[in-house]
Amino acid sequence: MIAPLALGLLAVTGTLCAQTGRIAALERTVEAQRKLIRDWGGLIRYGSANAELGRPKPGERRVVFFGDDATEHWGKGGSEFFPGRPYVNRGIAGQSTPQLLVRFRQDVVALKPKAVVIQGGMHDISGRAVPGTRGMIAEHVESMVDIAERNGIRVIVASLLPVCECGSPLAPYLPRGQIFGVNDWLEEFADQRGLVYLNYYPALALGRNFNHKLTDDGVVPNAAGYAVMALMAEEAIRLALEGRDGSGPRSTAQAP
Repeated sequence: MIAPLALGLLAVTGTLCAQTGRIAALERTVEAQRKLIRDWGGLIRYGSANAELGRPKPGERRVVFFGDDATEHWGKGGSEFFPGRPYVNRGIAGQSTPQLLVRFRQDVVALKPKAVVIQGGMHDISGRAVPGTRGMIAEHVESMVDIAERNGIRVIVASLLPVCECGSPLAPYLPRGQIFGVNDWLEEFADQRGLVYLNYYPALALGRNFNHKLTDDGVVPNAAGYAVMALMAEEAIRLALEGRDGSGPRSTAQAP
C-alpha cells in the first residue's frame, strides 16, 4: 500500500509543481505587459543613464546607435561596443519604429550627438506588437530623420539584417521579401536625402539567409557578426561626419 500511496503523492506533487511553474510564467508575462502599457515608448529605460551621461565634452564626436534588438545586444555576449569611442548605445529589444520615434528626442537629440545610426523595422514587419507596413516604417524613419536634421545631427540609415530560422521565435515572422522591400526603400530614401546608407545585409548574409557563423539565433548577430558590423559602422560614421552629400557610391557603407 505504501508504494501506490507514494506514487500518488509524487504525481500530485509533480502536478502542483507544473501548475506553479505555469502560474509563475503567466505572472512574468502579465508583469511584462504592465510595464509595456505603463511605458510603451521605453522612455524610462535610459532616463537615468542619459542624465548621468551629460553633454559631450569639447571636441567630442559623440554618436548614438539607436534601434532595436541588434542595437541593444551590441556589447553583450562577448561582443564589444566600440571600446574607447564616444559612442552611445540606445537600443531596446522588441521595439517597433513608432516606439523608436516616441523616444527619439530623449534618447538621441537630448544627448547632443554629432551623428546617429538609425536601425529599426524588424518588429514592424513581424506584426506581433504593431501592424507594420513598409509605408508605416517609412513615415516613422522619415520623421526621425527630420528631427535629427533640424537639430544638426548627421544621419546614418542602417539596413535591416538577414534572418534564418536558427532558434529565434521571431524569425518565422520575418519574410525575406519584406526585409528586401524595406531595405530597397531605405537605400532609395538615403540617396534622396543625402544620407549615408549603412548596408549591413550583404556582409552578414550567405545566400538569402543570415550566415550561421555570424549569428547564434538567426536574428541577432553574435560576436563575429558584430565585429563585421563594427568595421562598416566606423566607415559610415566617417562618411557622415565628413559631410558627404549622398552622391556617388561612397555614400553607401559596404562590407570591408
